[in-house]
Amino acid sequence: MKKNIIALFTLFYFFTSCVSKKQPNDTKSSLSDTKSTIETQQLYRNLKKSIDKGIFFGHQDDLAYGVNWKYEDGRSDVKEITGDYPAVYGWDLSGLEKKESKNIDGVPFDKMKQYIKEVNKRGGINTLSWHIDNPLTNKNAWDNSPNSLASALPGGKSHEKYKLWLDEGIKYILSLKDENGKAIPILFRPYHELTGNWFWWCKNNGSPEEFKTLWKFTVDYFKKKGVHNLIYVYNTADFNSKEEYLEYYPGSDYADILSFDKYQYSDPTKDNSFIENCQRQFKIMDEVTKDQNKIMAFAETGYEAIPYANWWTQTLMKAIGDYKISYVLLWRNHGWQEKEQKMHYYAPYKGQVSEKDFINFYNLDKILFEKDAAKLNLKN
Repeated sequence: MKKNIIALFTLFYFFTSCVSKKQPNDTKSSLSDTKSTIETQQLYRNLKKSIDKGIFFGHQDDLAYGVNWKYEDGRSDVKEITGDYPAVYGWDLSGLEKKESKNIDGVPFDKMKQYIKEVNKRGGINTLSWHIDNPLTNKNAWDNSPNSLASALPGGKSHEKYKLWLDEGIKYILSLKDENGKAIPILFRPYHELTGNWFWWCKNNGSPEEFKTLWKFTVDYFKKKGVHNLIYVYNTADFNSKEEYLEYYPGSDYADILSFDKYQYSDPTKDNSFIENCQRQFKIMDEVTKDQNKIMAFAETGYEAIPYANWWTQTLMKAIGDYKISYVLLWRNHGWQEKEQKMHYYAPYKGQVSEKDFINFYNLDKILFEKDAAKLNLKN
C-alpha cells in the first residue's frame, strides 16, 4: 500500500513538472519562491547583476576555526593573509535534525547563528548545506542503504519522521534575523552532490522522479512553514552532458542557482585534468543557466593542504576560466586530523606555501571579497 502511495506522489510531482515546463526563452528570472522577502529578492537580483563585476570568494566555517585555532572572535585564516574576510561563508546544519547542540563539524549552533548575523551585518553572504542523517536507518548522510530516499517521500516509511527533522531546520532558519528583526537571506544548498554515489539522496539511490519529488516536497514544505528567505542552490558532483546535468533537475520553479562541486586530487604540475574537467562542466552548465535564466556557482572546491604554491592563479583561475560564475567556495580549514594523521585545510594560513599566490589571487580585479560585497550593498 505504502509503495503505491509513494508511486502516486512521485507521478503527481512528475506530471505537474511536465505540465508547467516552459520553453527556454520563457523561463522566469525571478526567485522560485514567489513570496520571498524583499531582502532575499534584492540579494538574488544583485547577485545576477554582480556576475559581470566578478566572482565572490567563499570559505566554509571561516569564522569558527582555522589551522591551530578555534572560536576566537573576529579571527579568520583568510583575513590574516589578505586583511579581508571572504564574501561568502558556508555553514552546515547537520545535527539539527536530532536536536544536537553542535553540527557535524563541532560548530555550536548558537555560535553559528552569531556568525551568520555578523556576516550579514558586514555585507557578506551566508550559504547553508545540510548533511542530514539517513531517515531510514538513523545513520549519517553517507549511509546510502537501499530505499532510503524513497522512505523520506510522502507515503514513505520515514516520511513523518523526516518532516519532524525538517521542522528543526526550519525553526533554526526562521530564527536567523538581523538587528531589525528581518529574516537574513540565505543561499540554501540541500541534497548536494546528487550525481555522486556517497549520500543517501544520490542518484544511485533513487530515480529522477523520486529525487525531484524529494526536492519539490522539501521546498514546498519550507514555504508552507513560512520560510521565505532562501535562495535554492541546485548542486551536483560530476556530469558529462547537458542531459545528465538536467536529469534530476526539479525545474526552474524550484531552483535559483545552479552549481557543482569538484576538488583537486592530483598534482596540478603533472596532471591538467582538474582544469580540463572543470572547463568541460562549466561549458555545459553555462548552456543550462542561459536556457534556464539562472546564475551559476562553484559551490565547493579546493586542494587539500594546497601543496602547489601557485594553485590559486595557475590552477583555480584557469579551472574557472572566462565563465561568469557568482561565487566559488573553498572547503574548511580543519587543521590537524588525529585519526588520519594529516593536515586538512583548503584556504591558506599565515606562512603556508601558497600564501603569496593567494594574495595575488585576492588582488585580481575579478575576485571579490567581503569589502567588495559590502560596497555593492547586495541586500538593498
